[in-house]
Amino acid sequence: MLDVNLIRQNPEKVKEGIKKKNYAPSLVDEFLAIDEEWRKLTEETDGLRAQQKKLSEERKIEEAKALKEKIQSLEESLRFTEEKRKQILNKFPNLPFEDVPVGKDDSENVVLKTVGDLPKWDFQPKNYIELGKNLGIIDTETASETSGSRFGYLKGGAAMLEFALVKLAMETAMKKGFVPVVPPVMIKSEMMKAMGYVDRREDQDETYFLEKDGLYLVGTSEQSIGPMHSGEIFDEKDLPKRYVGFSTCFRREAGSYGKDTKGILRVHQFDKIEMFSFCNPENSGKEHELILGIEEELMQALKLSYHVLRICTGDLGSPAAGKYDIETWIPSENKYRETHSTSNCTDFQARRLNIKYKLKTQNSKLKTDYVHTLNGTAFAIGRILIAIIENYQQKDGSILVPEVLRGYMGVEKIS
Repeated sequence: MLDVNLIRQNPEKVKEGIKKKNYAPSLVDEFLAIDEEWRKLTEETDGLRAQQKKLSEERKIEEAKALKEKIQSLEESLRFTEEKRKQILNKFPNLPFEDVPVGKDDSENVVLKTVGDLPKWDFQPKNYIELGKNLGIIDTETASETSGSRFGYLKGGAAMLEFALVKLAMETAMKKGFVPVVPPVMIKSEMMKAMGYVDRREDQDETYFLEKDGLYLVGTSEQSIGPMHSGEIFDEKDLPKRYVGFSTCFRREAGSYGKDTKGILRVHQFDKIEMFSFCNPENSGKEHELILGIEEELMQALKLSYHVLRICTGDLGSPAAGKYDIETWIPSENKYRETHSTSNCTDFQARRLNIKYKLKTQNSKLKTDYVHTLNGTAFAIGRILIAIIENYQQKDGSILVPEVLRGYMGVEKIS
């Protein structure tokens, strides 16, 4: 959530920021009105409580009792107003950084650089669906019978490629101080809300919610890694706190009706390795570049062609103040497709989760402030498998294993 004082003291700045994210600036006026009402009720209630306490101390019992009903009525109004105030506050997205390119949607994202050469063949290349079926390593037909559309079985070489990719990602991130973790894939409703991923109707439509249990299935492991330190206060010396998580992820793909219905590009269930960092606000910019650097290191290790995008304001998503995407070359589509993203969420999630750190002020006194949180994809398995299968295909229909994965795979080729 946003700092309430920021909204009160700089309403025009907040209006400008949320407008860039395609949110209505009137949200600020709506909040300020309910906030003013809440402050008045709080002040009045606190005043009557103090008056009641004084009357009790002076043994003016009847007068104190007379105030009790009025206080109870005010407290009920205060609770109602406070809940409404909280609901409106939770509608606010994080404000974008000043240097984020302004744009209405993903068509206005900015390509920062392109890395690697596109593959060349002396034969007609196939798409990954045909290659996977011929090799018996991807089976969506059986999966559709057992589970429905947008599911797939990874078998044989594809399954072994997944395990090799997990190992590569974990080892690479661990060298940079990330602690491996396998988090829960179901989290409480209040934790998912605190992470800022179900504030809007379209976000809710994208998630799986087990109503009977009050649990959400995570769409990315960052959603269960962030709440690991809910309510905690770090010592400044212990930051950054970095994790690299592996989990199965679940998404309804509600907004993609008719898109990528075949294969494993856009599925309801997939595995993913995700990096997450809690850090000192002063260092979150550098931390963001570190995570992007790890993503690029992994892509260069696989020798896949990719480009890096700076995401514009209209495509940022609610929690992010700044974001980069990596898109990888997919030969069968003759274009780059998203495989990675990394976001700096500043203190937006930390405020909701109440995660702080202790720091010394100039006069050596201790105070607390909110940490910044960041996340970034190491590998989204399905999409990287697609890129490897298509870019490393051979004339005989086999798949050459990227050199960096051969030690984990024990083979040079999937055939």
